[in-house]
Amino acid sequence: MSGPADAIFYAAAAMTVGAAILVAVLPNILYAAVALLFSFAGVAGLYILLSADFLAATQVLVYVGGIIVLLLFAVFLSNRISDAKITNPTHFRLPAAAICLVLFGVLSYAAVSTPYAVKKGTYLPTTADIGELLMTRYLLPFEVASVLLLAALIGAALLSRPDRAAAEKGDMEEGDMEEGKK
Repeated sequence: MSGPADAIFYAAAAMTVGAAILVAVLPNILYAAVALLFSFAGVAGLYILLSADFLAATQVLVYVGGIIVLLLFAVFLSNRISDAKITNPTHFRLPAAAICLVLFGVLSYAAVSTPYAVKKGTYLPTTADIGELLMTRYLLPFEVASVLLLAALIGAALLSRPDRAAAEKGDMEEGDMEEGKK
């Protein structure tokens, strides 16, 4: 990479890492969810720079579009969770910082000292090939995964419903109270 591609890469990488750090340290869960949105968008930008168009589209649709919307719905529909302050205990911060710095040093040394074989590549779109494989060779595993996810969604919906017996009992008590008032 050279020229503007380098600048775009460093901007996307800085946005991804900076937003990920904000997700970890922000006390408000709503602000952390917005920071997670920017982190996912930065990863999608990095996929675009790597010419992985299918992964970038999947990142945007599944994570930025789906997971963040789901998280924000959970925050807004929960009772006063947007006002909750998430605090982490202050134990072990110094040892954790030391371990992080050592790990950063080891990974930086490995990244700088490794002789990477870089080839000049050409951009070839992958989305059409992946779509064709999903609808021909991998159709059965794709459909099995779809049915499995649907079953998991139905199971989660059933488990999250309030107990019917308790709801009916509560309705009966209200009806009895109203009759007693008359």
